[in-house]
Amino acid sequence: MAEYDLTKTVIPYCDRHLVFPLLAHLVENELFPAEQVQKAQYELAKETNMVDYAVSLFEQLHTDETHRCPAEFAGKRENALSTNERLQQDAQAVLDRSRCARTKTKTSVTLEQINALYNFGQFQYSYGNYSGAADYLYHFRVLSTDPDLTMSAHWGKLASDILTGKWDVALEELNTLRDAIDSRSPSVPQFASAPSSSITDPALTQLHSRTWLLHWSLFVYFNHPEGRTLLLETFLSPTYLNTIQTSSPWVLRYLATAAVLSRKSSTGALSSRVRHSIREIVKVIQMEEYQYQDPITNFLKELYVEFDFEAAQRELGLAEHVVGNDFFLNEFRDDFMDNARYLISEAYCRIHQRIDIADLSERLNLSKEDGEKWIVNLIRETRMGADAKIDLEKNVIEIHRPALPVYQSIIEKTRGLAFRTQALGAAMTRTQQAPPPSEVLPAEVEAR
Repeated sequence: MAEYDLTKTVIPYCDRHLVFPLLAHLVENELFPAEQVQKAQYELAKETNMVDYAVSLFEQLHTDETHRCPAEFAGKRENALSTNERLQQDAQAVLDRSRCARTKTKTSVTLEQINALYNFGQFQYSYGNYSGAADYLYHFRVLSTDPDLTMSAHWGKLASDILTGKWDVALEELNTLRDAIDSRSPSVPQFASAPSSSITDPALTQLHSRTWLLHWSLFVYFNHPEGRTLLLETFLSPTYLNTIQTSSPWVLRYLATAAVLSRKSSTGALSSRVRHSIREIVKVIQMEEYQYQDPITNFLKELYVEFDFEAAQRELGLAEHVVGNDFFLNEFRDDFMDNARYLISEAYCRIHQRIDIADLSERLNLSKEDGEKWIVNLIRETRMGADAKIDLEKNVIEIHRPALPVYQSIIEKTRGLAFRTQALGAAMTRTQQAPPPSEVLPAEVEAR
C-alpha cells in the first residue's frame, strides 16, 4: 500500500507543524520503515523552537551512547526562553493599551506595537503553543491594517485551530480565509514553508494559495461533522475544481471519497444531490486519469463508466486498504465500504430484475452469510423494500417495480435502456480489446 500513500505528495502544501501529525500516522500504520519516518520527524522538528521535542526525537534515533545530543540545542533552548519573555512583554503591553481604549481611556497604539502581537503569536506557534498563538493572532487581526500580515495571521490562526482540534472554529476560519483568497491575490502564507517571493504573477499566486487551502481544508473537512458535505460544495465549485485539475489532481481521492461517504439520504436512498456529485466527479476522473488514479477513483470509473462489476469489486478491495491507511480517511473505512457496497447494489439492480444473492455477495466482497444479512438490511432501510422480494428457496431477489403513469413509464424505460446500453457497450468494448485465443500465453490460460 505504500505506493498509494499521498503523504509525500501532500507535505509540500502544508505548514511544517501540520506535517507532524501526518508523520505520526506513518509511524502507526508502518507503511515505511520506522527509522526513516523518525529521521524525517527529527529533521522537521530541529528547525522549530520545539527544542525538547527535537531532543526526544534525536534520542529515539540514537539509542547508543556514541551519539550525544548536539550542544546547539542547549543554546537554542535558552534563546527561545529569552525571546519568548521579551515578545510576551511587548505583546502584553499592546493588549493593556487595547483594554484602555475599550474603557474610553485616552491611549494610542503604534503600528510597531500592533505587530508585536503578530510576532508573539508566530513565536508561540513555532514552539507548539497553538492555543496561545491562535489567541494573539486573533487580536492582531482585529487591530491590524497591514493586508499581507493580516493574511498571514489568517493562515496561522487556521493552522492553530486545526492543531488544537477546534473544528467549529477552524471551519469558520477556513471559510473566512477562502473568501479573502477569492477576493484578492494574496501572498503565500508566511507561516508556511514555501517563500512568498517565489511567485510574482498575481494569477499564479492566487492559484497557489487556493492549492494550499485545498490541502489545509482536508484537516477540517474530515474532522467536522458536516465536513464531507461541505467538501463536495467547495471542491465541486468551478473555481476549486479547476484548481484541482490544474495543480493537484490527487485531491480527487478525497473528493471521490466524500461523495461515497455522503451517499445516504434520510430515506437511505441515493439522493439526487449526491447522484449529481458522483456524475460530475466521474467526468473529472475520466479527464484526469492520465495525471492521477488510485483504487478509489478507479472504483467509481469501473462502476459508472465501464460498468464492469468484477473490476469494480477488485478496485473496492484495494480501496478498502487505501482508505484504511490514509491519514484523512482511515476513520471512515467502515462507512466507506458500506456506502460503496450500496453504490454497487444500486447500479446492479438498475440493470437486473432477478438477482442471485450469492453472486451479488461476491461482487460486494462479502461472504455468502454476511452478504445475505447486508442485502436484507439494505432492502429494509431503503425504498427498495416496496419493490424487492427475497425468494429464500431460490436464493434470489425479485425486483417488481410498481406501474407508473404512461409518460413517467416512458421516461423511466428510456433511462433504463440508456443505462443498459452503456453497460452493454462497455462490455463489448472490453471483449473486443481482449487478445484472441491464439495470442494468450499458457500462463494466462492457466490463470483464467
